[in-house]
Amino acid sequence: MESPMSAMPVTQSWQQCRTAEFTARYGPSSCVVTVHGELDAANADQLTAYVQHWARSRERLILDLSGLKFIATAGLSSLHRINVVCSTAQAQWAMVPSRAVSRLLQICDPDGALPTIESVDDAVDQSPITQAGPGAALAI
Repeated sequence: MESPMSAMPVTQSWQQCRTAEFTARYGPSSCVVTVHGELDAANADQLTAYVQHWARSRERLILDLSGLKFIATAGLSSLHRINVVCSTAQAQWAMVPSRAVSRLLQICDPDGALPTIESVDDAVDQSPITQAGPGAALAI
């Protein structure tokens, strides 16, 4: 079966930043930003700026962090800033966490203030975003 993302006209953007790589796949109203590598003080601000660029002109943003091997507390601060950026832009968003991100969120975001989903396909398949309660995942 074909992925719902493949039905969307897709253009790509790429940026290498120290130990992380950012990629954006986007269509007219949504964007998937994928991050691979390590997110720390050396590149967290660049991720926030990269996501802000895409959130300004999109209704939905999916932040795919499933390729992150490491995330420092600066990365967590970046995720909170992304939450504010998306809220200000009125863009619905959620992230797909890696194991490293999930561990950090369990400790530093126990109430689930930051929206998470299981996979990019789940986010693309569903709409709109709904909050199911503290600590619950969001569906896009």
